[in-house]
Amino acid sequence: MYQLTIPADQVNEALSKHILADGFDLTYDMEKSKGAYIYDSKYNRTLLDFFTCFASVPLGYNHPKMINDEAFKKNLLQAAMANPSNSDVYTQQYAQFVETFSKIGIPDYLPHAFFIAGGGLAVENAIKVAMDWKVQKNFAKGYTAEKGFKVLHFERAFHGRTGYTLSLTNTLPDKTKWFAKFDWPRVSIPQVKFPLQGDHLDQAIHTEETSIAQIKQAFAENKDEICAIIIEPIQSEGGDNHLREEFLIQLKTLADENEAFLIYDEVQTGVGLTGKFWCHQHFSEKARPDIVAFGKKMQVCGILVGDKVNQIENNVFRVPSRINSTWGGNLVDMVRATQILQIVEEDQLCDNATKVGAYLKENLENLAHKYDKMSNVRGRGLLCAFDFPTKDMRNQFISKGLDHNVMFLGCGEKTIRFRPALCIEQKHIDEGLTVMEKILPLL
Repeated sequence: MYQLTIPADQVNEALSKHILADGFDLTYDMEKSKGAYIYDSKYNRTLLDFFTCFASVPLGYNHPKMINDEAFKKNLLQAAMANPSNSDVYTQQYAQFVETFSKIGIPDYLPHAFFIAGGGLAVENAIKVAMDWKVQKNFAKGYTAEKGFKVLHFERAFHGRTGYTLSLTNTLPDKTKWFAKFDWPRVSIPQVKFPLQGDHLDQAIHTEETSIAQIKQAFAENKDEICAIIIEPIQSEGGDNHLREEFLIQLKTLADENEAFLIYDEVQTGVGLTGKFWCHQHFSEKARPDIVAFGKKMQVCGILVGDKVNQIENNVFRVPSRINSTWGGNLVDMVRATQILQIVEEDQLCDNATKVGAYLKENLENLAHKYDKMSNVRGRGLLCAFDFPTKDMRNQFISKGLDHNVMFLGCGEKTIRFRPALCIEQKHIDEGLTVMEKILPLL
């Protein structure tokens, strides 16, 4: 029978016998963690969580509408007892998830869906959709050999660690070096710094122009070879780098003009964190994507695809087995996601992200006026960030945060990014700000 025999203070020791256990020095207690707080049973402490497992825990821990809903827990347990091949064996729970997702999170301009486990594999299949489409487009033009496999992407991008995505990701070299990669067009990312006015605005416009020129050159030098432009609406791991709507509109125009897909990787920015269900919904219709990749807070990973794919009759949504997997996502994740989506809608958590996020950003700006070591405060909704002068100072801040029982998260070279739960309250922000006031003078 199943028993937990590993003491909380020996978890890392047990794991280290077989894996590289280089994660946080804590033991997450699934029972005692609650709301915005993760309980560490290794050191018997409660931590305020601005990390949420890399933005993948949307409602914090043991949300009352999760733990007190007996029907939900019954279906969750049933889904966990066996792991059906959702791609071929259908259940009411699967259908309920898709219907709920359709009502709350699937825009009418992205009607086609595909589900899989893992954000990297979501991006992988977005690329396969684009490749399949572009190659057939080229056949229709008269090409007799397969052509149209290249994906145009950006510096400082993170799109995963799987096969195709290794050719796109270019944050820390250790994540991609010594693995086989394709030589696909890589262009500069615009430099958007805040406050976005004066010299900062001039720099943003100038670097956008440079990037657009590089994209046009890439299309010219790779005629009919580029199947997609892929970008994160806010580059997350690369440093919480924001983009202006004007730039994204130009990307959409260039994609259309060159018969390519515009793919938004919303694995981290999706599901309410920015104050809209999808980050790209902050922008106009002229910046709409052809494909969105999702994961993390969504629990189930996958892609949403627009009707542009139907320009090819035999596309991947009409021909069996072109894209597929055994499990087609995980049924336990689907049951959990169904409940989460309903709570996000019922509790108006996108609106909460807007309100509390504005409060967080305003107070970060106030701190930056007080401490000149903080700069470039930025944010959409709860997805907020700021920079330190050096990587070492940033890392000291994270370490001292843990000493004060707050989990902060870094990204890029010297950035702190905030990834709280959607249901976080102003009192939690105040608690974190109080700790920051203690830490910042020590750096």
